[in-house]
Amino acid sequence: MPFSIDSVVPWGRTMAEYQAMFDLLESDLRQRILGCGDGPASFNAEMSAQGHVVISVDPLYAFAAAVIEQRVEETYDVVMEQVSRNRDDFVWTHVPSIPQLGRRRMGAMRRFLADFPQGKAEGRYVDASLPDLPFDDNAFDLALSSHFLFLYSDQFDLAFHISALQEMLRVAPEARAFPLLQIGGAPSPHVQGVVEVFTAQGVQATVEPVPYEFLRGGNRMLRLRRSWQKWRR
Repeated sequence: MPFSIDSVVPWGRTMAEYQAMFDLLESDLRQRILGCGDGPASFNAEMSAQGHVVISVDPLYAFAAAVIEQRVEETYDVVMEQVSRNRDDFVWTHVPSIPQLGRRRMGAMRRFLADFPQGKAEGRYVDASLPDLPFDDNAFDLALSSHFLFLYSDQFDLAFHISALQEMLRVAPEARAFPLLQIGGAPSPHVQGVVEVFTAQGVQATVEPVPYEFLRGGNRMLRLRRSWQKWRR
């Protein structure tokens, strides 16, 4: 089935949130970064404005900015109502209130939409998705997956997660994924299997705490690091 804009629930996150979610240091920000499934996050726009190198991939980028904006408008109230109804599932520290959450998310998406036409023309936003990326081996230094891998564990099985992470390690020597919870807040059943498979292949696979928690219990990321120059499948 072809990818449809009607299936998208756009939800943007900021550069500051990416830094906390992935425990990104200043040295990390100076690397060539690939964001997998970035959607309408403002990470690329903010990073590029500061002179950093970021490429974002998402099938959402097949659509024009006006179409994405319309989908943002269509789904925003629905998502906010769901958050309000389930507010006890979240930790209101980094985001102090539901109205503040709404302003932050909409601000990030507006920043993305303003940057998207130019960024797409410059090749910073690429219509692609895991586990098949249109990049050469070692094209990046760091690959990130925000709110895609593990979050949709019911839809994507362990084999998909392994294939997706192998592809991220093909294009970069290090991959990070956040969060490690699935929708609903339960731990993803795929994390342990992923760690075991990659450890057996000689990849350093660790689950690490990060200085960010919004979904309750979602304060850990997966970090995979390979030691050789080219990924061997």
